[in-house]
Amino acid sequence: MRVMNVQVRYFASVREMMGSKAETIELDNGVTVADALGAIAGGDVRRERAIKFCMPMVNQEYVQQDHVLQDGDELALIPPVSGGQQESAAKRFIVTGNPLETTEIEKLVESPAAGAVALFVGAVRDHARGQGVLRLEYEAYAPAAEKMLARIGDEIAERWNVESVAIAHRIGMLEIGEASVVIGVSSAHRAEAFEACRYAIERIKQIVPIWKKEFYGDGASWIGSEADYQKEISSLPS
Repeated sequence: MRVMNVQVRYFASVREMMGSKAETIELDNGVTVADALGAIAGGDVRRERAIKFCMPMVNQEYVQQDHVLQDGDELALIPPVSGGQQESAAKRFIVTGNPLETTEIEKLVESPAAGAVALFVGAVRDHARGQGVLRLEYEAYAPAAEKMLARIGDEIAERWNVESVAIAHRIGMLEIGEASVVIGVSSAHRAEAFEACRYAIERIKQIVPIWKKEFYGDGASWIGSEADYQKEISSLPS
């Protein structure tokens, strides 16, 4: 049987467990994502459990496990999300290592037809779950994250009568008080703009492959649904 090569990418706690950001694996032609995941796990219980909680992406799109892989595909294993560099000031959906500027997002959504512009800013706070937080680190599958941010913009346009949407998310190490995400929505009336901002931040937590790690005085931890997943994995024998 002929074989093909698939590049596999790992993120956040899965990357730490695998000890690698990426690898190329050789598979038989015509195999599915499920077959590839089995090959990656290789019978290892910890890997099997980790992969069980991941959502597969092929070429930066979410797929089902019966999706048939092709030679040269990129398969990314996306752990539960918690919630590239900026290429253009005119880009409305970005993942960037640069500090976020609310005025830039506001300018991107301004419109003569807009009677309201709503801005949501998520900032790093100094405490969480009863612990003092020193800083946060965000990691992303940047090209796919930007695709998902744009998809959220499309979903908002389908649900509300808005003029424009822009979302910027920061990656890298962030200090207390720094902005991690800025969402801008313009619309004729304020109600739609407020509702769309709320919708956007909730959808970011659901579908955008960005992960957050909290640093404390005595250690660090991936948080959100990722934390529950990591706790279960770490309880398994090595």
